[in-house]
Amino acid sequence: MRQITRKIREKLAGQYSPGEIDAFIRIVATDLLQIDNTTLFLRDDVTLTTEKAQLLDTAIERLLHNEPIQYITGSTEFCDSIIGVNPSVLIPRPETGELVRWIAQENRHTKCRILDIGTGSGCIAIALAKQLPQSDVSAWDISAEALATAADNSKNNATEIKFEQHDILAYTPQSSDTFDVIVSNPPYIKEIEKEQMESNVLQWEPSLALFVPDNDPLLFYRTIAEKAKQMLTASGKLYFEINREHGAEVCEMLSQLGYKNIELRKDFADNDRMVRATI
Repeated sequence: MRQITRKIREKLAGQYSPGEIDAFIRIVATDLLQIDNTTLFLRDDVTLTTEKAQLLDTAIERLLHNEPIQYITGSTEFCDSIIGVNPSVLIPRPETGELVRWIAQENRHTKCRILDIGTGSGCIAIALAKQLPQSDVSAWDISAEALATAADNSKNNATEIKFEQHDILAYTPQSSDTFDVIVSNPPYIKEIEKEQMESNVLQWEPSLALFVPDNDPLLFYRTIAEKAKQMLTASGKLYFEINREHGAEVCEMLSQLGYKNIELRKDFADNDRMVRATI
């Protein structure tokens, strides 16, 4: 392994920090090259097959082009599930896992009809289907490619989720759209914030799932909240992951629309990150 790790360090030095390179070594070795931890940390006499040597060279080249390691390996872990990812979907973040745990905690003792709007990889819907197995889960997205990825992830995680393609900005709620819980992690990054973002996110993750106009940062929150009033049951709950700069504004918007029991929560980094409100 020493020769393999040395090669990775030498190729990536100067572009990534030592800590990042250490993480890449572990992920590439275990997830891509299928080298177990014992071999990774204790053995030096590891010889790669021609096929695996090519995989390693390709992974290094992709890292040099700033491609996220999760897209290179094809998956990531989220809420104890393995979620397949590719450039058609966002890579799930730990903060989103905190939102899932909040929803699961508040609805653990009820049989819910749950809708995830803008499902992407399906990570939220899948995690909720696992943590609330008594519930019926639906998931919508505008992207056919994202929905295909989400459906594969649902199958691989043995969950039953109803996927539908909808553009929530243009969608008219139907009488059959009745849910006890609606959750969304919609696009919320303003265009002006691009200069603060990591290059691997800008270059590789789907813009469709990231950005909103600078002049209307609450576009998706407001639209979903308005339409959710027609789709939620009498005691229904609406959950959002939010831009940390607009927590108070989202809460004020929900209050003006007549929502009650509005709560704003911080994530593990002490940023305003999620909101819950009830009809």
